Amino acid sequence: MGMKRVIAGLLCAAFLAAGLLIGPPAGAEAVDPKAKALFEAKCATCHDLLRSLGKNKDRDGWAKTVTRMQKANGCPITDAEAKEIINYLVAVRGPAK
Repeated sequence: MGMKRVIAGLLCAAFLAAGLLIGPPAGAEAVDPKAKALFEAKCATCHDLLRSLGKNKDRDGWAKTVTRMQKANGCPITDAEAKEIINYLVAVRGPAK
């Protein structure tokens, strides 16, 4: 395993741990824990999760982002998984109120 992957993995773990200490994003309590786990498993393979959780988008915006990751960037997620991830992101990081 390359040094960059090791460092990326450690940084991701640190960000996730920080998120656990700070608490979930607003609205996260009402989301499906399976959808949250799917988001974490699939999206963390390429970048830290705080990058996604630091943005607010409407359903169309999240759909465009997830579809781009899936189709253009080759993220290994099915269409059904993409829908679950989009629903999760809209629930926890939908448009700013």
